[in-house]
Amino acid sequence: MSWVDQSIYFVDFEGSRTSGILEYGVAEVLGGKITGTSTRLCRAIGRVWAEDVAVHGLEEKTLAGHAPFSDEWEYFAGLRERGPLAAHYAGVENGLLKSVWPYPRNSPDFARPGESVIEWGPWIDSARLYAQFYPRLDSGRLESLVAACGLQAELDELARAHCPPERRRYHAALYDALAGALLLASLAREPRLAELTVMQLLAFSTLDGEKRDALQQRNLF
Repeated sequence: MSWVDQSIYFVDFEGSRTSGILEYGVAEVLGGKITGTSTRLCRAIGRVWAEDVAVHGLEEKTLAGHAPFSDEWEYFAGLRERGPLAAHYAGVENGLLKSVWPYPRNSPDFARPGESVIEWGPWIDSARLYAQFYPRLDSGRLESLVAACGLQAELDELARAHCPPERRRYHAALYDALAGALLLASLAREPRLAELTVMQLLAFSTLDGEKRDALQQRNLF
């Protein structure tokens, strides 16, 4: 089955191990389109440093009335059961997610169809995919890739439809999730890439040659 026919959940977090996850954004990709989104602010569980506020714009006092991210267990465990997770430089999101819940529930192993695994990954990583599919692009930064691929206007249109007005910018969780999801969805516009399986997309998402070979041979873990 082509990856295009499988729901993929593109995730972005704002926050750190110190502050906890302060905002999440999720965009579902299916059929080469963004088919649904979710986002909310989350109460800090630790110090929110001024230098971090300068990047994401989220102050501890403005988050105090929100529920902590840990309340979202059912939502994120459910996402993992329905499809693979994706992110731009996925190691960051994986690390933050595992800092809250080390493992999800027993979930399908999308690298080995028909089998299950108790892991949040393997992740689909848009940064790794673009580095391999389009090696001539100068930068792997999210904003740079969106601009280089001519997707900024489309992203801003999606943001107007899905993001809170004050969070329609880079380093806002849903905006960044939409940016990454749009990069992923745009791969479906190229027939040779649209024909890849989920397993192949996962394999291309790692720079580790041994892991890539294991994924392709269905031997990972």
